[in-house]
Amino acid sequence: MDKQSTIIENSLKAIMDDEDFLPDLKAQTREQAYNSLVSILTTPNHVHKSFLRVTLENGRVVRVPAFRIQHNDVLGPYKGGIRFHPSVTEDEVSDFSKLMTLKNALHEVPFGGAKGGVVINPKDYTVKELNLICKKYVQYFNDILGPDKDIPAPDMGSGEREMDWMMAEFKTIHPGEQYRNSFTGKSIVNGGSKGRRESTGKGVYFSFRYLMHDYVKENEKWLSKNDNIFADTAVKYAKKKMSMAVQGFGNLGSVAALEAHKCEYLQNKIVAVSDHNVMLYNEEGLDVPSLVDYAKEHDGELPTEDKELKDNDIAASIKDRDDLLELDVDVLLLAALEDQIHEDNMENIKAEIVIEGANKPVTEGADKYLSDKGVLIIPDILANAGGVIVSYFEWIQGRETQFMGEERIYEKLFDKMKNTMDTVLPQFFGDPFPLRQNCYIHAVTKLSTIMFRQGKLY
Repeated sequence: MDKQSTIIENSLKAIMDDEDFLPDLKAQTREQAYNSLVSILTTPNHVHKSFLRVTLENGRVVRVPAFRIQHNDVLGPYKGGIRFHPSVTEDEVSDFSKLMTLKNALHEVPFGGAKGGVVINPKDYTVKELNLICKKYVQYFNDILGPDKDIPAPDMGSGEREMDWMMAEFKTIHPGEQYRNSFTGKSIVNGGSKGRRESTGKGVYFSFRYLMHDYVKENEKWLSKNDNIFADTAVKYAKKKMSMAVQGFGNLGSVAALEAHKCEYLQNKIVAVSDHNVMLYNEEGLDVPSLVDYAKEHDGELPTEDKELKDNDIAASIKDRDDLLELDVDVLLLAALEDQIHEDNMENIKAEIVIEGANKPVTEGADKYLSDKGVLIIPDILANAGGVIVSYFEWIQGRETQFMGEERIYEKLFDKMKNTMDTVLPQFFGDPFPLRQNCYIHAVTKLSTIMFRQGKLY
């Protein structure tokens, strides 16, 4: 059983004995409902797989594996990104689709959960070939996509350019029909929302800042009296200057690092950042704005040589990228791939706060090990929902053809995430469940209640 399915089943077990959960169900009927919920929530509604036929510029024809997996649509149309990466598998896409369902339920976003994937390394293809791959994806999955069916968005390896191409192809296939909100994460000129590109990174840092500053400051007296190891961690670090290492310096990691660097509420010091090539380290703190500027001018890459650092007046030491996770820092912000902290390295993790900016960067076993030690993990389902929340705003704006300013988008994003955190944090600091489990229980409760009300458990 995959990670999401295991957590879903454990969450259901944790709430079935609570008489306030589905109080109309008694005895045998309650057991039947539990079995139905496990079956429904741990399996996708639809699995779509195809091999895209693509003619390369050299004339060779290749078949590219592609997926679109739709997990659950009880809350609304399917929603989820399309990942372009050589490691994409059907199991991975299925697992992410479940996470999207739960994430939308947790944050009260009226979408279901889906995910897409194309098994390619985008750097191996020309712009013309990538354009054709995007068109083929829409052509092959045309019947299941649409503004009220399934609305894709960018993910790792894809961005606004790819969403623009896909929306254009959808428009070509469906002349005269609504098309602006068939895809989100588009460029602003093509009906995208201001702030969408930065939304995930900003949301990730906001979840950390709100917990460690706003919430702790407002509830410090209560938290200090709590017999809760996570409350002790939060209160301890809210009062000190925190060293932070950021794994991944792409769209998510660079935005979150910049937010941390300029934050006026917490004393952050970014001592290390990494990408797929290198780690840059400075015990006194890195010049994050200069690194962001450098990456923008160099196809998202960090400097890899001392001369590049010197020429750009950046004070840093070049180190092995894989050493970042085991640095002696207070906070780890994970913004790269899944399964980065696992059973083989979990005992070497020194950070006492871990923020999951990426999806599933901590394995199930490592999550339990670190949580038992009192490491405060802000899970992906809570932290990285900024993208889908602003995608929802973009979807609405596309329907109404009225667009909001960037500051208004961020205000609405932060209000949405604040409401979620105000719901789960009192439970988290008030009972023995880690924050991830609290978030899943809240999401599963919402989904279960809606499905029961709609008669889907019989």
